[in-house]
Amino acid sequence: MKLITNQPITEDQLEPTQVLILANDVDPCKLALDGIARIELNFPKFTDGRAFSQSFLLRRRLGFSGELRAVGDVLIDQLLQMKRSGFDSAVLRADQNPDFAHRQLARYPAFYQGDAGSAAPRFAQHEQPTSDDQLRTELKVCPAKYQEAHA
Repeated sequence: MKLITNQPITEDQLEPTQVLILANDVDPCKLALDGIARIELNFPKFTDGRAFSQSFLLRRRLGFSGELRAVGDVLIDQLLQMKRSGFDSAVLRADQNPDFAHRQLARYPAFYQGDAGSAAPRFAQHEQPTSDDQLRTELKVCPAKYQEAHA
């Protein structure tokens, strides 16, 4: 996740028509997203989490693949949930330390449950086991099958 301090953003090369600034009380399902490269979702207060729902809807239900940016009252405590909800970047509140934010994100590199990026749980994202591994697993369920294969 890209973290942006609350300084003027100079690297932005998007046209204004490619950026959609979305209030947190707007239903994203009613929007036309053609030509939109970035959507900025607002957190007016730390305790207002409606932008999490908007982000998840945009990623999973509407298939939005552009950048989702969190703006407003964004605290370090929210970053992991933002990442799991589909956000790509966040503009940190002015009093937040970017170094602490990076450490918070690095603390949990992966999660067991699925999220906005991948619905599959972590165990289902690994490569398929070899046939021998499958047979060993089936030993717990059907020992006769394993014994026949290795007789």
